[in-house]
Amino acid sequence: MVDESNVNKILERHEIQDEYKWTIEKIYTNDELWEEDFIKVKELSEKFVQFKGKLNSKDVLLDSLNQYEYIIQLTTKIYVYAKMKKDEDNSNSKYQAFTDRGQSLNMQVDSELSFYVPELLQITDEELNIFIQEEPKLKKYHHFLLELIRQRDHVLSIEEENIIAQAGEITQAASNIFTMLNNADIKFPLIKDENGEEVELTKGNYSTFIESKDRRVRKDAFKALFSTYKSLKNTIAATYTANLKQELFYANIKKYPSSLAASLFSSNIPTTVYDNLIDTIHQHLPLMHRYVSLRKKIMALDELHMYDLYTPMVQEVNIKVSYDEAKETLINGLAPLGEEYISILKYGFENRWVDVYENKGKTGGAYSWGTYDSEPFILMNYKDNVNSMFTLAHEMGHSLHSYYSKENQPFIYANYKIFVAEVASTVNEAILMDYMIKKVNNKKEKMYFINQFLEQFRSTVFRQTMFAEFEKITHEKMAKGEALTADDLSKIYYQLNVKYFGEDVIIDEDIAVEWARIPHFYKSFYVYQYATGYSAAIALSKQILKEGQPAVDRYISFLKKGNSDYPINVLKDAGVDMSSGEPIRLALQVFEELLDEMEKMI
Repeated sequence: MVDESNVNKILERHEIQDEYKWTIEKIYTNDELWEEDFIKVKELSEKFVQFKGKLNSKDVLLDSLNQYEYIIQLTTKIYVYAKMKKDEDNSNSKYQAFTDRGQSLNMQVDSELSFYVPELLQITDEELNIFIQEEPKLKKYHHFLLELIRQRDHVLSIEEENIIAQAGEITQAASNIFTMLNNADIKFPLIKDENGEEVELTKGNYSTFIESKDRRVRKDAFKALFSTYKSLKNTIAATYTANLKQELFYANIKKYPSSLAASLFSSNIPTTVYDNLIDTIHQHLPLMHRYVSLRKKIMALDELHMYDLYTPMVQEVNIKVSYDEAKETLINGLAPLGEEYISILKYGFENRWVDVYENKGKTGGAYSWGTYDSEPFILMNYKDNVNSMFTLAHEMGHSLHSYYSKENQPFIYANYKIFVAEVASTVNEAILMDYMIKKVNNKKEKMYFINQFLEQFRSTVFRQTMFAEFEKITHEKMAKGEALTADDLSKIYYQLNVKYFGEDVIIDEDIAVEWARIPHFYKSFYVYQYATGYSAAIALSKQILKEGQPAVDRYISFLKKGNSDYPINVLKDAGVDMSSGEPIRLALQVFEELLDEMEKMI
């Protein structure tokens, strides 16, 4: 365990015990091997031009596809390692440079290979079918090639694609600047904790303070965090609008009707899915308002503020969960997913997939990432509370999805689409939550975990849809050429909070600048998939808990498919049809049932 004397101190990286650090040296045992692969990719990508104008036989086509896949695989490995090393400590100049070089290499590879897709698209459907019939090894790439054919209308000439590829590093500047500002340079003030001791506020410990049962601590943390972002709002507005402009540029140049359509196209998701999500949530906002009213009543507050939304409603319950306790709870709670699943989960814990605790300079939040030929790894900033335990469950869901996919798919299909990316993580959370609610007998603890489940809905379905609506509004305004200053963005965001949270909460002025701290806004139209993924996950978890092994088998099959088929088809095979709005409505029915149960218990 971490030394208790250091509980209020943000440790240096070297002060964290090795058992709580990930083992990403399994990707590269030393930096010299990274350098060797870096050189190898440069050479391979430069030689790839040999295929230009020669994709006229099955043998050349197969050879080119094999080399194309290998180059992308190796380039990805180089960048992932560099970025994960940088994420350990963003102030480490060596891995800042490695990450920059890895990103530049990506752009170079994109440029060197930019002729390839346009030339592939010059192969007719008839020629392609003949090639596949004559060369069975080409069947591996059939879905990949079908995907390219679907993109024909949005692929430009070889010369134009090369120009776009060369511009890639420039167009990523907005995201990179925000990342450095938000992770390395931003400094928050000192606040006083529950004991009156001054503590440095960080993005990592903010989650602990905003959940504090001491309202003064919650308010101070809230004010300190958002006053800092408010002081930077004009700079961050400039980075955000620059990102909007680059998304619009790519949508226009690639002949998509909108930035939204461009983002959803890669997963073959119609924009109606996005719009239906927002419309369905709008229809059910009275449930959200009812939840806010319930929170205000249980907490016995004359005024409910935004900084009161994250603390457990059942204040008398103070459940501490150490990292080691969390691991054991996951192993027991996720048992319905089957022995094989649990054995892989244990393997991940035993082999240090997880980088557990916060240290100075470490990237905030949590994620699961890795390379095709390595195990998946998890970055966390673990705090000894229930939320961190569920975050661990969430990220382990991602990791096991990646593990199954990589074990059963070639590299070209191993990286599942974003649309299904949040399903496995949320299935883990839903099954663990069911376990915790059933496990406890104490009324207050049961209410506590029901509150946690309600909070998942609030933060994952309602809040992420609010984020999605913010993105839709701002991208549309950018497309219309309307002004988007920091004040404009804050006004839009504030009004959305009023709409989503209702009249029983004071929408504090500070919340208007929350848009400035959301990193996902630089990965446009990503967050809506938290809401759709959560809805699908609730449906799948209910099937697993109700049906047992048949549902588990369908679910494991889903985890194994990666990107070998369109995400809507993969989910449909697992038992959930996301082409309809039904899963969202079903998820909201569960939310309503939980509300009913909570109201009866008070």
